[in-house]
Amino acid sequence: MKSASRIALFCLVAAASAPAVASAAPPPKSLYEDNCSACHQVTGKGIKGAFPTLVASPLVSGPPALLVTTVLNGRAGMPAFKDDLNDADLAGIISYVRTSWGNKAKPVTAAEVAAIRTKAKAAQKARGLQAH
Repeated sequence: MKSASRIALFCLVAAASAPAVASAAPPPKSLYEDNCSACHQVTGKGIKGAFPTLVASPLVSGPPALLVTTVLNGRAGMPAFKDDLNDADLAGIISYVRTSWGNKAKPVTAAEVAAIRTKAKAAQKARGLQAH
């Protein structure tokens, strides 16, 4: 019984002193700053004539499907993030944009992003099947 107690104590001490594994995703603000702020700026105001503002933008405050599809596939020089960011990270960034700088749109969930991603993939495949 003594050896079992020592082993249990050793396991508890080892677990307590082990380094914590960072399994949580970076915060949405950080993801935005890492992936979007070079063009749209930390303030969300963009660069006039080059990169559109995200502040009070109809695209940002409108139905989430159009914004999510735009972020997934890119548009007019904007890179596509469909292969670079997972659904949870995209939902975090998009929700951050939709609720920052005075924007008052509803946040989006990872499940919504996943559904929109699946629908967008299906639409692309369907277009690819068309003759001429």
